[in-house]
Amino acid sequence: MKRKIVSSHFDTQLTWDYQVKNETLANLYERSKKAQWNAATDIDWSLAVPYGSELSGGSYLGDSSYMNSPFATRGRAGWDEFRWEFQNWMVSQFLHGEQAAMIAAARLAETMPDLESKLYAASQGADEARHVEAFSRYIDVAIPHPYQVSAPLETLMQDLLTDSRWDITALGMQVLIEALAMAAFRTADAIFNDALIKQIARLVARDEARHLSFGITALRPAYRELTTVEVAERETFVLEAAHLIRRRFMLEDIWDRLDVPKDAGIAYAATDPLMTAYRHTIFAKIVSALTQIGLMSGRVRDGLVSLELINPHGAAPRGR
Repeated sequence: MKRKIVSSHFDTQLTWDYQVKNETLANLYERSKKAQWNAATDIDWSLAVPYGSELSGGSYLGDSSYMNSPFATRGRAGWDEFRWEFQNWMVSQFLHGEQAAMIAAARLAETMPDLESKLYAASQGADEARHVEAFSRYIDVAIPHPYQVSAPLETLMQDLLTDSRWDITALGMQVLIEALAMAAFRTADAIFNDALIKQIARLVARDEARHLSFGITALRPAYRELTTVEVAERETFVLEAAHLIRRRFMLEDIWDRLDVPKDAGIAYAATDPLMTAYRHTIFAKIVSALTQIGLMSGRVRDGLVSLELINPHGAAPRGR
């Protein structure tokens, strides 16, 4: 299906107060204006992408993961095919997520109460449009068979876009999806296989760092004013979103395409030390953001541990 309709009802807020009240948000807006880049001219689109080619060997962890994987019996060619498909799937999901982020930014510009937040959200919308342009162009020139949006990501996007509360939109997009994406972009040199997508990821990561700061700056004071019941509702949203994120990283779409029995593929994704370390590494940024806005309660931590998204013994282990 090429189109999805998400029905929603929310209140648009206009403000006639144009005096700056939040210097941090005003400074973020200034930074966003200075940090603009052009997806058409600031990326070297002449870089070749040898999609599907033989890849060099990885680290000890990567070699161990290969031996644990359903591809061990297929040889290195099968493992290389999986590594390219994993990149294909990741970039495809980045593209779908960036479109949702563009829509969410527009929603926040409508629904947030203060001028500084509206200005920044509008500038973020331009960032997200640029990200959509960059990832869609990469897919056009480099990937023969991209992936549709994964079902868990589609559900999460629908949940945050149908909620009428601006802070849920910000929590879902700015803190959960943006933090996850930023962490993934910053591991690009380790997990991606060509120079072009690594260049794109580095540029996008710079924008995502500002977007995450925006979410934290906007939500931290708002969440200090919530009642105990309202905090519990946000904790529930975080845990439900975390469950969907974990489902995404069971990679069901990839197992279908590579003719791997789904149970075997999911078991590998759930238990392989490298796969687990990767989830811990990218989820550490979400944990930091949740801590800063006051939502990293014992209930949330226990839930994330039970989902094996964070290391119960402290810092997340390093990936390959």
